[in-house]
Amino acid sequence: MVLCMKTTVEIASALLAEAKEVASQERTSMRALIEEGLRRVLEDRQHERSFHLRRASFRNSRLQPEFADGSWDRIRDRIYEGRGS
Repeated sequence: MVLCMKTTVEIASALLAEAKEVASQERTSMRALIEEGLRRVLEDRQHERSFHLRRASFRNSRLQPEFADGSWDRIRDRIYEGRGS
């Protein structure tokens, strides 16, 4: 069973006029257009919240032996080695 509720929404005049034009061109109602828009927004927001960054680490968290001291200068120099920097 689908329940419907009447409600009042304040919409900017220009946006309302554009929406009425689209509804007329598509031969649909303002109600259908508004419901479609709300569904899309709610679906987009649900997808935004459901993002999870996958685990992308290597087998261990230790540096290679030559970088064991953790010197950023040494790591940076090695990255750019042979690249003219």
